[in-house]
Amino acid sequence: MMEKTPPDLILFVCEHGAAKSVIAAAYFNKLAGERNVNVRAIARGTNPDQKLSQKTIDGLARDGLKSDERKPQKLTDTDNESALQIISFCELPYEDQYKAPIEQWDDVPPVSENYEKARDTIIQRINQLLNTKFN
Repeated sequence: MMEKTPPDLILFVCEHGAAKSVIAAAYFNKLAGERNVNVRAIARGTNPDQKLSQKTIDGLARDGLKSDERKPQKLTDTDNESALQIISFCELPYEDQYKAPIEQWDDVPPVSENYEKARDTIIQRINQLLNTKFN
């Protein structure tokens, strides 16, 4: 029996690690899984909140998903060193020190204002990412 190789890692990073990156990681993992892409996403924050956004938790629950993250996690050097790609919704500290390519997704509206609009923008961007990089 062949051993399965561990999945590559995508980092979704937003300032508080509580909303956009959490939605993106949950949907990336769902959509990548449906396509049998051996890549896994995690959510991180540059300045993490104490807990996940309630709008995010409720929105994902309505969508039939839940976050793998129990609480926002700070972006670490280990995350940086193991990432295949970094998708950022915010300014990253020390951008020149990141090993993986960084893609900015600045066009995602705030989850606090409209979960569905933010989610739909994120899903559209994830599908583009999967179609171009993991086809």
